[in-house]
Amino acid sequence: MIINVLLAILVLSVVVLIHEFGHFIIAKANGVTVVEFSLGFGPRLLHIKKGETIYSIKMLPFGGSCMMLGEEFMEIDHSDEINEQERGLSEEERLAIEAHRSEKSFSNKSVWARIAIIAAGPLFNFLLALVLAIVIIGSVGYDPCTVDVVYDNSPAVEAGLREGDLITKINGEAINFQREYSFIRSYHAKDTMNITYERDGQKYTTTLTPQFRKESSYRIGITVASNGAVSSVSENSPAEDGGLKKGDVIQSINGNAMEGSTQIIETISNAKGESLKIVVSRDGTKAELMVTPELVESEGYYTGFAAYGQRIKAAPVNTIKYSFNEVGYWIKTVIKSLGMMFTGQLGVNDLSGPVGAVNIMSNVVEESKADGSFYVFLNLLNLGVMISANLGVMNLLPLPAIDGGRLVFLLIEAVRGKPVKKEREGMIHFIGMILLMLLMVYIMFKDIKGLF
Repeated sequence: MIINVLLAILVLSVVVLIHEFGHFIIAKANGVTVVEFSLGFGPRLLHIKKGETIYSIKMLPFGGSCMMLGEEFMEIDHSDEINEQERGLSEEERLAIEAHRSEKSFSNKSVWARIAIIAAGPLFNFLLALVLAIVIIGSVGYDPCTVDVVYDNSPAVEAGLREGDLITKINGEAINFQREYSFIRSYHAKDTMNITYERDGQKYTTTLTPQFRKESSYRIGITVASNGAVSSVSENSPAEDGGLKKGDVIQSINGNAMEGSTQIIETISNAKGESLKIVVSRDGTKAELMVTPELVESEGYYTGFAAYGQRIKAAPVNTIKYSFNEVGYWIKTVIKSLGMMFTGQLGVNDLSGPVGAVNIMSNVVEESKADGSFYVFLNLLNLGVMISANLGVMNLLPLPAIDGGRLVFLLIEAVRGKPVKKEREGMIHFIGMILLMLLMVYIMFKDIKGLF
């Protein structure tokens, strides 16, 4: 468990480090002195000074900073009328003015140089996400939205879909991955879908209206991750009675290899209550279990087809293409999720902070162990793509105290030809920082509570 947590912290630290390195490298390129480049926050554990910069590792590994000369005293009025010899100035104020006037000060650079430096952090997160996506898709391929099963007398049959059709658009939005279809089914289950699909090299369009129905389906009392790992087992369920455990990876059911959670759920549902021979991977060994599903009443919107999202390898050029699409998918997912918070589909309690992220990654490591170290590595990379893209988007939001908020003030300066008063900007960022810290504390305690 400790190793899982350490691996999770390592991934999170790399994502943050790359973000701060973006600020660092562009600051250096523009002749700005970087006072301190640090990983983590709180008291320093280790540090070394090289040239004009202190490189440090701090006690709490969540976060980091790239402190530049002249930016740490934004709240002080650095007008030319003030000089450091004037009586009444404190030593700190005198140093602030001196830093501001330095040619290597962040605040003394052109507005476009400052915009480049601030924007570099999020942009480097997107670059990191792209590099990790290339490694993942180059190794195991991507997951096209191919129709694997079409059920009789269903909306999918009425729409003319067949097994093997490749869905490329839904309601005008490109569908590159099966996960994009899953997102639509999760949050827009009742919406009519205008579908574009390919069959035998030809493109077709159709309309599918999900059908609301109450039905009885067979379940065994588990939740399953996308890689087929059992995420949870309900108490007194058929799965518990049959010996299934959290962390088991379902490899086959009744001799048929399973390609992911969708196929597993569909196979169990279609068993009609007959006993299932389930082969799982557990602690590096295989176990064969017999589980009998039970009938459960359910209701929802039904499309009548299933897409398992089995990964296929792509040519090198397409690997690059789908890697860009992968980063785009995560950016769109973050933006859509933020929009859903305003519509009430998601709330503050659905947010996770560093503690929650580490917990999720630790669980993924544990669930992936049965598949071998290579898949542990790939799943950590996949989480790295998600978190890095997420961090990039969140930092570009036009909110005070983060990169996006600072970019807003810099763009205003670029348009009007002069900056907003430093006292006013500093106060807005200060208030934003207080509100952000309150939100982070709330999320941290929520995440910690969720551990128990």
